[in-house]
Amino acid sequence: MLEIRLHGRGGQGAVTSAELLAQAAIKEGKYGQAFPSFGPERRGAPVVAFCRIDEKQIKIRSNINEPDIVLVLDPSILRIVDVAAGLKGDGILVTNTKHKADEIRKELNLKCKLAVVNANGIAREELGLPITNTTMLGALLKAKAVVSPDSLIEPLRERFGRIAEKNIRAFKRAFKETELAF
Repeated sequence: MLEIRLHGRGGQGAVTSAELLAQAAIKEGKYGQAFPSFGPERRGAPVVAFCRIDEKQIKIRSNINEPDIVLVLDPSILRIVDVAAGLKGDGILVTNTKHKADEIRKELNLKCKLAVVNANGIAREELGLPITNTTMLGALLKAKAVVSPDSLIEPLRERFGRIAEKNIRAFKRAFKETELAF
């Protein structure tokens, strides 16, 4: 089973990202599960969402404390939350940042595999807003082939309707521009 923990801020789409990823997995004939973890948070407050993907039925319904992948939608979260906490030894941290992977690795003293992308920049250029959920999904799939990129296109179209093409462009662009430091 692949377990993914997503960190973001309210309104950035961490919960939506988890849901879209689970939908893409289901589209491929896999099992997918997505759910948020938050209390009375408000827009802008830190939130966590979770996604599990497996070839067999998923019966676990708890938070993910030892993820295979951590996805960080907002770079400011890196300085207030230990996003790598519990990350498996061969795990991957995928983060939104304008900095190079080596800079982030050194600043946060990370030993894990790392993937970085300037998702804020891409989202602003493609969407007109720094909402990074679809952009970060592109980075995630570049870091690990969790699902086929093509499997996400239909869920993106269904979810975003008339603005889907902008989100698809942001997704594809992030896939191309993500820097891997494995």
